[in-house]
Amino acid sequence: MEVMFHSSSFLLPSIPSDEETPATNRYALVVLNQNLPRFTPLLWEHAKLRLCADGGANRIYDELPLFFPHEDAFVIRNRYKPDVIKGDMDSIRRDVLEFYASLGTKVIDESHDQDTTDLDKCILYIHGSTLNQESSRILATGALGGRFDHEAGNLNVLYRYPDIRIILLSDDCLIHLLPKSHRHEIQIQASLEGPHCGLIPIGTPSAKTTTTGLKWDLDNTEMRFGGLISTSNLVKGEKITVESDSDLLWTISIKKQDSSKP
Repeated sequence: MEVMFHSSSFLLPSIPSDEETPATNRYALVVLNQNLPRFTPLLWEHAKLRLCADGGANRIYDELPLFFPHEDAFVIRNRYKPDVIKGDMDSIRRDVLEFYASLGTKVIDESHDQDTTDLDKCILYIHGSTLNQESSRILATGALGGRFDHEAGNLNVLYRYPDIRIILLSDDCLIHLLPKSHRHEIQIQASLEGPHCGLIPIGTPSAKTTTTGLKWDLDNTEMRFGGLISTSNLVKGEKITVESDSDLLWTISIKKQDSSKP
């Protein structure tokens, strides 16, 4: 079975120039309508494509200047201009929409589509973009927290697009899918993440999951809701391996430190 490699190196304070940056560090960024994580400026700086999902544009407009208290808010808003704003446009404020449109941001109104989430809409835009070839992953901030039905919708997106590497981020943790079609090797950035982690079988039970590198490793272990799921586990070293007969969600805590500034 082919191995899929995972790393949170996008949270490192500095990433090499384009000529040296490995494909795994190239990503598109989607900002959703929840509080911005402290590392948002860092992610924005290195993203190949920057989208706001509807009301996520309000967050960029209102909250990003707060990361730079000694700089003029207007200058910050001009510097951190999204490439695209896309969604059903039921949350973005008119003044924010007009401001970014005047700067040249592409605005895509999909209010006719009420069957997909704003994150869905942004994922499909990125996947169809010519820049998709430059972005091996999609990072989504503000995907966790707030209303649970919104969180569930964002988790569902991971399962809707298992062939696209999507990582959901909050100030506290990250979540991504481990498809059953691969064995998985997760490189731990110990200075930035952990030790708390979890493996969660949402959708279908796992008859057997095997791991290495965790405090409480699984050995052909069955996991299902209503039974055992691996929450509040701990990483022991720099590498975790996972193999399962079911798609699993991997989650790991993000340490509270100042990685916000690019």
